[in-house]
Amino acid sequence: MIRINWKHAAVALAVLPFAALLFAWIGFFNVGASTGHWKITDWFLHFAMRSAVRTYALAVNEPERLPVEAIKPAAGHFARGCAICHGAPGEPRSPAAMNMLPRPPDLSYSVGEWQDAELFRIVKHGVRFTGMPAWPTQNRDDEVWAMVAFLRALPDLDVGSYRELAYGNAGAPELHTTSFGGAVAECGRCHGADGAGGGPATPLIAGQSEAYLAASMEAFAEGRRASGFMALPAAAVDAAEIDALAAHFAALPPQRHDAGQEVAQDRLERGERIARAGVAAAGVPACLGCHGADRNPLYPRIRGQRPDYLAQQLRLFRAGQRGGGPFSHLMTNAAKGLTDEDILDLAAYFATQDDPGR
Repeated sequence: MIRINWKHAAVALAVLPFAALLFAWIGFFNVGASTGHWKITDWFLHFAMRSAVRTYALAVNEPERLPVEAIKPAAGHFARGCAICHGAPGEPRSPAAMNMLPRPPDLSYSVGEWQDAELFRIVKHGVRFTGMPAWPTQNRDDEVWAMVAFLRALPDLDVGSYRELAYGNAGAPELHTTSFGGAVAECGRCHGADGAGGGPATPLIAGQSEAYLAASMEAFAEGRRASGFMALPAAAVDAAEIDALAAHFAALPPQRHDAGQEVAQDRLERGERIARAGVAAAGVPACLGCHGADRNPLYPRIRGQRPDYLAQQLRLFRAGQRGGGPFSHLMTNAAKGLTDEDILDLAAYFATQDDPGR
């Protein structure tokens, strides 16, 4: 029978941290990236990562369905910020990524290993001790879920369908846009060359006021308006080009979204009542007081805008997560009293209206 000398064991435990510190100070531990971890270390790190993701994913509130309508801007973000490491259809991983330890996985094959909540956790918070960063903002879970929706679609995309989603009719993005033409192409990947946008979650920017567009770009670039989708391209545009871009898209003919499915008349009527009179009992002012024909140039044109986009912006304002220009606090206060039905009614109403200012 083995007898343990607890005194000796306690001394060993007390000395162990100092021995580890001495080992690190001497520099014997190889931190070079030319070779990988010991197999036991590699196994332990992956075991710990997968276990942590699985555990923290238990606290994730999953939506009833993935927001497939927002796949296009998610694809654009993936092309700019993710494909260089993870690859994409027709775009192999970069040689630098292939030499990383651990090597970033090809998500076309590995995404099926994770549940939706686990993918959300990884995309939002990243993974320490790897090259996987957190989402550019922690206040846009809707964008993270859009990326999860895109990742679910990725294995079934061929080269053509991927490039259509990620680039539209524009070329591959520049890592740092230095020319005006490159900046226009960067915007056009999601918003279209005509400013008409590329999907339900992307706003129409053609014909918006120059002041509003410039203020929005500056807010995205400086982090005052949270968006992982917009943070990278806005920061990549030289500050001197922001005014030129705003002038370019403001001068384009205003667009109106394709109506698609019909909207119930009672929803439109309720939306019009709120737009014209507000909801006094809930402290909601009349929307047309600011968004009518004589609006401030720093207020956006919302008539004819896509309903899904309008509804999401109202939800963000209501949650206090939508910053932006110098008057964004007015919308935060105005949206506090809106119910989910109010938001859908308003979005439906404004989406069906023509702009009297044009």
